[in-house]
Amino acid sequence: MSGDLEVSALAINVTIPEVLRWTDTRRGEAFTLTTLNVRLLPDGRLAAKAYGRPVGGGRGAYVSFPVPDRPELAALIDSAAGRAGALWAAHRGLG
Repeated sequence: MSGDLEVSALAINVTIPEVLRWTDTRRGEAFTLTTLNVRLLPDGRLAAKAYGRPVGGGRGAYVSFPVPDRPELAALIDSAAGRAGALWAAHRGLG
């Protein structure tokens, strides 16, 4: 059966450490980005989006933003992907 399965992506969620968080604006409202969603695409590439809530708090929407091209964020993504891979290998008895 595994040959018939199509996996479109594997995803992990990563909490952005306080020192790496940033603020971005959408439709005039400021958001603090606190979480990354990192996906392993079928071709082996990683894709990531950042998510956050309005700076003012409340029950505002959880909104996605592009991840800025910053070396420390790229390192966080790479490290998170490696950690997820190690957890998966351990889960499967491979690590």
